[in-house]
Amino acid sequence: MRWLFLLLLVLNVFYYVWHQQEAPLRAKDVTPLSLYRGSQQDIRLLSEATDASRDKGKPALTDGDCLYLGGFVRQEVLQAAERRLKGMEIKYQPLPRDVPDFAGYWVRVAPESRRWLDDVQLQNLSREFNDLKHKIMPCEGVAPAE
Repeated sequence: MRWLFLLLLVLNVFYYVWHQQEAPLRAKDVTPLSLYRGSQQDIRLLSEATDASRDKGKPALTDGDCLYLGGFVRQEVLQAAERRLKGMEIKYQPLPRDVPDFAGYWVRVAPESRRWLDDVQLQNLSREFNDLKHKIMPCEGVAPAE
């Protein structure tokens, strides 16, 4: 048994030395990113944006953008979220359930109330309501007529 162990040990050492003497594998050729520029030339990371509000880590909301909260599966959870938003004195407008870009129940936050919902408030709401999602999208075509 001892001889079998020594034989396996010698074979492993031989195998190790044999593989160390082989030529190293050639590195894979990678095509430079500059060849793929084409139509995606103006794509930038959010961290590269020059807008002052983006420098703080917050996405910039323009006049044509709206903040949407929701993604709730049940209407009872939506009603609880609406009560919470009323308690925070945030104006909102419920969206119809059949809007194609939004699955579930959603509300649109009024532009004058967007400033009250910063990242901390959104995180607190997300902890309170597990299904809560938020989107920043253009207002036209999604929001119902007022």
